[in-house]
Amino acid sequence: MNDLDPIIHAQGRLRITAALATLHTDESIAFPRLQELLAMTAGNLSTHVRKLEDAGYVDVQKTHRGRTPITYLALTKQGRRAFEDYTETLRSFLGGQP
Repeated sequence: MNDLDPIIHAQGRLRITAALATLHTDESIAFPRLQELLAMTAGNLSTHVRKLEDAGYVDVQKTHRGRTPITYLALTKQGRRAFEDYTETLRSFLGGQP
């Protein structure tokens, strides 16, 4: 199990990465929507997103809609590749085909 990426392997970060991996490569999701989908607190989600962002796995774009700040999240190319590698490694541990 040491071959699993420790950045992704934490439960919260795995859930975030898996959710973001369902988006097309040119799509992003608003922070509140992801928070709602994953039923995570804003603080918990923010902490995990920061770790993924520091690793280069998640792109965080902060903008405004009118006067309201909004944050969008998306997997980077590196993040998508890391998630694919993670799932392939996990499948091999479970005896499945990649």
